[in-house]
Amino acid sequence: MKKIPLIDVRSLLLLSVIALLVVVAGCASATGGESQPDEIRLDYAYYSPTSLVLRKFGWAEEVFEEEGIEIEWVLSQGSNRALEFLNSNSVDFGSTAGAAALISKSNGSPIQNVYIYSQPEWTALVTNHDSGIETLEDLKGKRVAATIGTDPYIFLLRSLAAEGIDASEVEIINLQHGDGASALTSNQVDAWAGLDPHMARVELEAGGELFYRNIDFNTYGFLNVREAFADKYPEYVNRVIEVYEKARKWILDNPEEAAELLAEEAGIDVEVAKIQLQRNDFSQPIPGDVHREAIIESGKILQEGDVIDADANIEELVDDLINGSFAEETID
Repeated sequence: MKKIPLIDVRSLLLLSVIALLVVVAGCASATGGESQPDEIRLDYAYYSPTSLVLRKFGWAEEVFEEEGIEIEWVLSQGSNRALEFLNSNSVDFGSTAGAAALISKSNGSPIQNVYIYSQPEWTALVTNHDSGIETLEDLKGKRVAATIGTDPYIFLLRSLAAEGIDASEVEIINLQHGDGASALTSNQVDAWAGLDPHMARVELEAGGELFYRNIDFNTYGFLNVREAFADKYPEYVNRVIEVYEKARKWILDNPEEAAELLAEEAGIDVEVAKIQLQRNDFSQPIPGDVHREAIIESGKILQEGDVIDADANIEELVDDLINGSFAEETID
């Protein structure tokens, strides 16, 4: 019988080992077992005190430093900006109002809500003390500033609809939140769909009047993740939620210090920051039925106002958007 040359045996063994390693690597890749991102990109926003605390203390950097994962912070000046960053793959996690996230989802945005950073009364309709505007009826024919695609804009639409006023009877001026505040105080507009902390500042420093308030028309503060990131790095979604939880609990335990930090980061007076924080409820971080119902109601109004396509199934969109499983696994 002809012997197999020794070199052929060694080659065969080498090929077998290589094949085995390829299979193992493939399995690990398929399960995400050894996959980790090079960086995690988070947004921070003045309307999300939790994100400001997290960024200030560097807790995300501490957690991921040992793995060599960089943390990048991007400022979101409104829900519309946060959603632009998510859709353009500029951030992995973005802070928005719930209804704004639904609008984006209805337009095909590949995002999921995985955490609630607060339940705020962060928007109301604001006017100057001498404007003569006291009711929603008084807005007919007036100029109202709002940032289209954000919770204040949606709040304005819901408020008008609740009083049977067609949005076409009001001239809506699309301005970013800070610009809207400036436009109101300089009398360039008659009213403004405000957003904290700008709204609290106008109220405290310029005598602005919140002439229409309804906390039920404010949707929740959503922390959204890109679906591509969640699919590839599910473990890291949980770990990001963990550091957000640390920040949320710190705010609950240190309200005075949280107000001072918010004032410092947002460049506002500490009394303004206190008003903003008082209008936030940080007690329900896990996305669930209460958030789902609130967003469905907003979605119906948006559909009636032609902001969301009339053929869209709002309940299905909300089911696709809200994913509480990560927070349920992570939060005690």
